[in-house]
Amino acid sequence: MADLNKIVEDLSALTVLEAAELAKLLEEKWGVSAAAAVAVAAPAAGGAAAPAAEEKTEFDVILTGDGGKKINVIKEVRAITGLGLTEAKTLVESAPKAVKEGVNKEEAEKLKKQLEEAGATVELK
Repeated sequence: MADLNKIVEDLSALTVLEAAELAKLLEEKWGVSAAAAVAVAAPAAGGAAAPAAEEKTEFDVILTGDGGKKINVIKEVRAITGLGLTEAKTLVESAPKAVKEGVNKEEAEKLKKQLEEAGATVELK
């Protein structure tokens, strides 16, 4: 049997782009989509999901567009994520994409402001 703690550590170290690539590979291998898995998991959570939504403490910073200032947005994405030039360019060009996931509200607002100042359109989820 696989060491589950090791798997969790390895997955936690993935970048956003690596996680997206992993999701695609697993979808192809297993013949499922991540959206279907989420739809199945949501009803299983039952009544616990509603209170959690009201007290949301973790946010995803989603880049929805570059606002015509792609170079500035790429620079800002690189500064925020630590990605290389090619990865940051790919992320910006494939918007809407998550720049950071699972951050607190204060950091999410700060990142949104930084990206918007660079010309991007950003959404918090």
